[in-house]
Amino acid sequence: MKEKQELPDAYMHQKISFIKSAIRIAGYAFLPFSLEIATIVLILSEIIGIVEELV
Repeated sequence: MKEKQELPDAYMHQKISFIKSAIRIAGYAFLPFSLEIATIVLILSEIIGIVEELV
């Protein structure tokens, strides 16, 4: 017997996407001031992007 595939939660996906976008914008805003902080923030946004795809 095949198991049913769960449908993605569109609301959570959108919410996480907005959070990821805000963090990504913050990361780009840090570029002129600190390359290290900008890199960390942008990597964090990519990790959140992975979580976004799993919702």
